[in-house]
Amino acid sequence: MVDLKEGKASRAAPRQSVPRQRGAGRSGPPVDAEAPAGEAVLTEVEPPLPAETVPAKAVPAIDLAGILRPVRQGNAFEETVERLLTIIKLGMVASGERFPPERELAAQLGVSRLTLREAIRELHGAGYVSSRRGRFGGTFVIYTRPAPDRSELRRLALEDGSKLTDALTFRLAVESGAAEALAGQLARQPDADVSATLLARLAEVNAASPQDYRRLDTLFHLSIAELAGSSLLAAACADARWRLNDLLNAIPVLQRNIDHTAGQHRAIVAAILDGDADGARAAVAEHLEGTAALLRGFLG
Repeated sequence: MVDLKEGKASRAAPRQSVPRQRGAGRSGPPVDAEAPAGEAVLTEVEPPLPAETVPAKAVPAIDLAGILRPVRQGNAFEETVERLLTIIKLGMVASGERFPPERELAAQLGVSRLTLREAIRELHGAGYVSSRRGRFGGTFVIYTRPAPDRSELRRLALEDGSKLTDALTFRLAVESGAAEALAGQLARQPDADVSATLLARLAEVNAASPQDYRRLDTLFHLSIAELAGSSLLAAACADARWRLNDLLNAIPVLQRNIDHTAGQHRAIVAAILDGDADGARAAVAEHLEGTAALLRGFLG
């Protein structure tokens, strides 16, 4: 069974209907399996970077290929739902944006189009996506993050509190390693496109509204792993963030925390662009320790 509210799959249980996201309705047309779909347009606050350092071009999309890696065939349906739910709840395909074409998604996941359609139908019934017909149709994300909720935070703490230290350690290892790898890569071979993309992500998250901050913060961190050029590392960083996602979303986004985090983000990017691998690892570690302290503080 796939529990869409928590984003977890139970491998042994038979397939069942799943809970809808909180506040989701069932309006909208049924999933049109053959509806044409186009490419997805994918898409801590200090004053913005000086104008000369902010790239003018649009922020490149996060590549979904590393996250949508082939699933295990024995659990194809459940894992397909879980992978799609991951990119939705992490904001890699934001509300209002369109999934990549069905053929492309099925190939990336290593599943049949029939299995993909069944997974999308499950997400549709739970209120995460809707389908539109016609030339500009396809499958669109309609999920919106729930407002921070202390009662939800307490519920999550009771369910997953014992796993918090493990999840934080995992995140520290993979994200600090990604920053170290990217800094070393740029030290050996500077890349103007990589540097511009990282600066664009930094400017984007530093200018985020409180409502969109968590999503853009996630994309900033995932972009470091992606730019390092390892799909396995990118997938590991997404997994690490996924394990903490609901807890982070249940905590209010406070302006003083945003302002402080913006400075830490700048330090991470500065070390990476300087090719300082040790400094980049240390800057990420300092930043993540602050996040860990915030989580522990709210959890009591």
